[in-house]
Amino acid sequence: MRHHVEIDQSIKIEQTQGDTVLAFSNDISQVLLIPASVKRACQRALRARNVRPGMVVLRIFAAGLVLLLAEHVDQIAGITIDTEYVGKEGEIKGLLLRFLAEWNPALNKDAITFRRIGKRSRAHALAWETRRGLRSPDKRATLEDLLRYC
Repeated sequence: MRHHVEIDQSIKIEQTQGDTVLAFSNDISQVLLIPASVKRACQRALRARNVRPGMVVLRIFAAGLVLLLAEHVDQIAGITIDTEYVGKEGEIKGLLLRFLAEWNPALNKDAITFRRIGKRSRAHALAWETRRGLRSPDKRATLEDLLRYC
């Protein structure tokens, strides 16, 4: 069975004082926590690789999305990502498709959309509950995990 999932983020990648939570949901769900210390270390590593400053956050965000979706990618027909980085959707989609399309050829550029998903989304609730400590994440990202997809 193929699902269309919504993705929400709690605490943006560039806000390095706090952990970021990425969550997707609909009939299936997953929650990924990216610790603040891992975000800072990843930013330093990407800067050392001379990644353009404007791309550092986008690469970490996209890598987090890949980690979030990886275990379920074969069950996903479509993805709606909450609008977080206005005007950068094309770059994010391109970074995502480098990995996801290899694992699931049905996921192409038309299968990934961006829009405000709102506070009533189950993905928003999962991200918020995890951020507040009311729920444990399904996965925790490590620096090595993120750098594999950056």
